[in-house]
Amino acid sequence: MAASQRVVMGPLVGSIDQGTSSTRFLVFNAKTAELLSHHQVEIQQKFPKEGWVEQDPKEILKSVHECVEKTCEKLQQLNIDITNIKAIGVSNQRETTVVWDKTTGEPLYNAIVWLDLRTQSTVEQLLKRIPGQNKAFFKFRTGLPLSTYFSAVKIRWLLDNVEEIKQAVADGRAMFGTIDSWLIWSLTGGKNGGVHCTDVTNASRTMLFNIHSLEWDPEVCRFFDIPMEVLPKVRSSSEIYGLMKSGALTGVPISGCLGDQSAALVGQMCFQDGQAKNTYGTGCFLLCNTGQKPVFSEHGLLTTIAYKLGRDKPVCYALEGSVAIAGAVVRWLRDNLGIIKTTQEVEKLAAEAGTSYGCYFVPAFSGLYAPYWEPSARGIICGLTQFTNKNHIAFAALEAVCFQTREILDAINKDCGIPLNQLQVDGGMTNNKVLMQLQSDILCIPVVKPSMPETTALGAAMAAGAAEGVGVWSLNPGDLTAVTCERFEPQINPEESEFRYDRWKKAVVKSMGWETSQAPSNGDTSIFCSLPLGFFIMSSIIMLIGAKYVSVVSIVGLRIESAED
Repeated sequence: MAASQRVVMGPLVGSIDQGTSSTRFLVFNAKTAELLSHHQVEIQQKFPKEGWVEQDPKEILKSVHECVEKTCEKLQQLNIDITNIKAIGVSNQRETTVVWDKTTGEPLYNAIVWLDLRTQSTVEQLLKRIPGQNKAFFKFRTGLPLSTYFSAVKIRWLLDNVEEIKQAVADGRAMFGTIDSWLIWSLTGGKNGGVHCTDVTNASRTMLFNIHSLEWDPEVCRFFDIPMEVLPKVRSSSEIYGLMKSGALTGVPISGCLGDQSAALVGQMCFQDGQAKNTYGTGCFLLCNTGQKPVFSEHGLLTTIAYKLGRDKPVCYALEGSVAIAGAVVRWLRDNLGIIKTTQEVEKLAAEAGTSYGCYFVPAFSGLYAPYWEPSARGIICGLTQFTNKNHIAFAALEAVCFQTREILDAINKDCGIPLNQLQVDGGMTNNKVLMQLQSDILCIPVVKPSMPETTALGAAMAAGAAEGVGVWSLNPGDLTAVTCERFEPQINPEESEFRYDRWKKAVVKSMGWETSQAPSNGDTSIFCSLPLGFFIMSSIIMLIGAKYVSVVSIVGLRIESAED
């Protein structure tokens, strides 16, 4: 690429996209929104106990450094001048909780991931302190129900169970943050003057943030007994937070920050009331922009902050339906069942089946999120017959993602009063054409996928480029680049769609009530609690054989006695 062409290219903006399963760094042309280069690194998830999900904060930070450096190398190989990168945005997995020592810069415990269920007993203890044990007690302040999902109960668990964190809080050394805070603090200097901040979208997912005053809520913090001194300063989603302090992009401002689902809403350019998008990642998240006034759901949805694109800009809100398991179900088929070798294979298997053949899969591995908020649910596969094979299970797994989206869309339509006439989609799973067609069939409306699917990273880049003091990306509607899309239209009749959806809901009911936080009593002296299952199986067989032998001996004896008579 000639030097003259590099000049024409104009300003560039980088975007850190730190998700549950991977970290990426992407670079966009600020004038055309064209993606120029990127690099991706997978992140390890740890499962130390059933229901526990952790990640190493240092591994996450290292992956960000690696992605930035590798992307810059790729740009240089394309003869693109990296000094044209004028800003960096951050998009991140939300709710995931990190506590670190500000004097050493070291994490005090692994990051507790948003999917983690260890806090169920914490939630139950907290509920006992709420009048009527009402999970929605803080809903009109925070927009959220009391749940294992949000950061506040994760912090409470850490304070109750990790001595190093308890001591660091007492000594004034502890800092809390979601992943965005950990990254921004580390990248802007860490223990040597790093900026401890978050943005309104991430703050609104902690359950400690008042979504009306846009400040940490002292009363809610007192309820959870979380000292406000450990919390980051809350900023808008688009302003300069600090400068990169190391690496190829030293001196470049970090000037955009959005939780991943808010970033996707911005990247899809859903700036008008009633516009909605659905992101298919590890989980599945449908957000509908409700404008400058929060709407509180009566159908199990969350009220969250969509974005605040500048210090002096108005805050916009959204209704959100959250599904815990979407792409994660495909990874489960690969890593746990082993019926596929790559996640891409699921599309081929599902296409070969063309139907689930009456098999329904409810992947409630972490309980059920919206609209049920039922932590006792667990995953089930039902409707199995001798005819069912791995192709049908693959189809049922994809169909489960679509049914969960349908449940959320129905709730949003009821809360907003105006049904969506199409659904804008993004995320890694949207490359699966079978899934996209299934989604359109089950919703009975068109599904629209942008040709450039990296809308989460794009949203963070837009916020960074538009920040005051950077000003290389215009968010005026007339200046936004038109996006080409692929469109999927319904191909089955509504009656068939309704029949399948009703069967799905029947399966959902069967998944509930499987789990409680009550462990079996240690004092249970039942023999069935102390001996392995194999012992009972073998002893049962021996007893059956013995009984048969005794029976035969008895009959023979009777015949001998009869003969003697």
